[in-house]
Amino acid sequence: MSSDEHWSPVEDDSQASKLARKSRDAPFVPIGLAGCLAVVGYGLYKLKHRGNQKMSVHLIHMRVAAQGFVVGAITVGVLYSIYRDHIKQKGNSEPKK
Repeated sequence: MSSDEHWSPVEDDSQASKLARKSRDAPFVPIGLAGCLAVVGYGLYKLKHRGNQKMSVHLIHMRVAAQGFVVGAITVGVLYSIYRDHIKQKGNSEPKK
């Protein structure tokens, strides 16, 4: 075997490159994750000032808010993909007069 026949990856398969590639393909997923982390951070900040609220109720509210943000971002991403692939495509295929 010559030295020119060694295997080399086409693309760097590190976690950062995979995340960057997925972010380009579906940009609303990282937005959802960032929103989830923001809600969790805000919830942890407000944990100190929760008043008479029980810890379990506070954690349930945090979880629901974080999940709601992620589901909302993914829903917006799916709707955008449907618009881009189907509705916008129909508008471009009509013949001009």
